[in-house]
Amino acid sequence: MAQADLLVDLIKSATNGDQLAFRKTAETLIQEEKAKGHRVLADRLVKSLQPSTIGMGRGPALKQNASNGQHKDLIYEITPERALDSLVLPDKIREQIKEVVEEQHRAELLHAHNLRARNRVLLAGPPGNGKTTLAEVLAYELMYPLFVVRYETLVGSYLGETSSRLKHLMDYAKTQRCVLFFDEFETLGKERGDTHETGEIKRVVSSLLLQIDDLPDYVMVVAASNHPELLDRAVWRRFQLRIELPMPTRQQLTRHIETIGQRCQINFGYEPETLAKYMQGLNFAEVEEFCLSVVRRAVLDKKSDDAQFITRLKLEQWRDRLEPVLNRQGEGE
Repeated sequence: MAQADLLVDLIKSATNGDQLAFRKTAETLIQEEKAKGHRVLADRLVKSLQPSTIGMGRGPALKQNASNGQHKDLIYEITPERALDSLVLPDKIREQIKEVVEEQHRAELLHAHNLRARNRVLLAGPPGNGKTTLAEVLAYELMYPLFVVRYETLVGSYLGETSSRLKHLMDYAKTQRCVLFFDEFETLGKERGDTHETGEIKRVVSSLLLQIDDLPDYVMVVAASNHPELLDRAVWRRFQLRIELPMPTRQQLTRHIETIGQRCQINFGYEPETLAKYMQGLNFAEVEEFCLSVVRRAVLDKKSDDAQFITRLKLEQWRDRLEPVLNRQGEGE
């Protein structure tokens, strides 16, 4: 498409508040500039697309910060950099994420029909399978900042302190479009029927539920839990989309290794499928840790074009972690 047409489409989508069309047109423009060799301009356009600089659509009216700066100790902000296409996901989960993103981008149309965009997502499953990364991807695709909740400052030791800080946090989140991420959500959302828990924890859960119900739909709440069985049943019902991220299959690990190899421009010296066979039973994070250990050594030794020896050496070093996996595979056969 001619650059003039792209610029016209860009202005039209911005005027109409169509964030999805704006994003697609801007990304097409960036790719064309890269193809022309205009790397500096392309990089500047990429930076201008970051969530902190996007202010499209009518959006929520910014409110005065009711927490008087206390939110700074309760969260830390991350600029998302991972796109949905960079993740290896089952097709069903990928489509669910795309639907949520589209609903957020076209929220005004839903509002016109007395509907709200879904804004509460619960991610469950074993550690290392991409729950935190998926939260980042959601923020990237939505062009929102990612706010990660800091439990070390949120949870207090005095009566009512945690609930009060939680309110400050939620009040701040309401001032803008954002993704609010609660990792290890069972820390706050424990089952209130557990006789081992104190009354304070039960009050925190009740306060949490009220705060979540009061959030506008432009605040995307993403909660992740390695132990979803510990969550209060009422907490489960608050989330419109509940996604379980299972352990990766051999095919998914193969694609994950291929992606890392392409991104890091390295030849591992083994077919990705062969490495995936050795590592089946490990999670995405462990496989990425292995691959990056090879990449680092290959870069230092200037062997990125053929890292077979390094890969073999790392497989030996990982023997203690891989042997239980291989033994389980042998027993299964």
